[in-house]
Amino acid sequence: MAFEVIFEDRTDAGRALAERLGAYANRDDVLVLALPRGGVPVAFEVARKLRAPLDVFLVRKLGVPGQEELAMGAISSGGITVLNENVVRGLGIPREVIDRTAVAQREELTRRERLYRNHRPAPEIRGRCVLLIDDGLATGASMLAAVQGLRKHEPARIVVAVPVAAEPTCQRFQGVADEIVCMATPEPFGGVGQWYEDFRQTTDDEVRELLQAAFERQASGREE
Repeated sequence: MAFEVIFEDRTDAGRALAERLGAYANRDDVLVLALPRGGVPVAFEVARKLRAPLDVFLVRKLGVPGQEELAMGAISSGGITVLNENVVRGLGIPREVIDRTAVAQREELTRRERLYRNHRPAPEIRGRCVLLIDDGLATGASMLAAVQGLRKHEPARIVVAVPVAAEPTCQRFQGVADEIVCMATPEPFGGVGQWYEDFRQTTDDEVRELLQAAFERQASGREE
């Protein structure tokens, strides 16, 4: 089956998404958070257009030992752990197993945050309106974990915003986030990458460069 491309690349998608989020422009309470790595180029354009600060919000899956593809939970930025209680109870996973897995993933999450932020402090989330952005939603598992983790930081509002998503996944976020913005929900969906002409992997270096550029733009007060 042939798929009709919607976006040239993540930059193009970010510019389009920024237009949909125009109501959040020039607000002191708005913070744009990207899910690395693919969400960062999208969020960079949104933050630039809205004149809002940009940072990342990382999520690491906690896989069941021996069945790593099955998530018993996730850990997110700030050391927040969210458990899939159905999996934990159903498999009778002991707390010490969860803790041991979380420690390993927390170390990796911390390493990546340091790598991406280059020793800049994490942003204040409490009381802010957070635009949580990725390059698309297929199953939405990582985004769901991010929203659950982000809630524990007590933001005033969470807006999940993506250029493209599977319609059922987009619908599942109704009531999970305070607002969900899915620009396109094509059917049949196939996968996020089907809707981009250029969906090459975003590198760690690109993430660092975009975050640094956004930080410098914000610090200088430049408007583009």
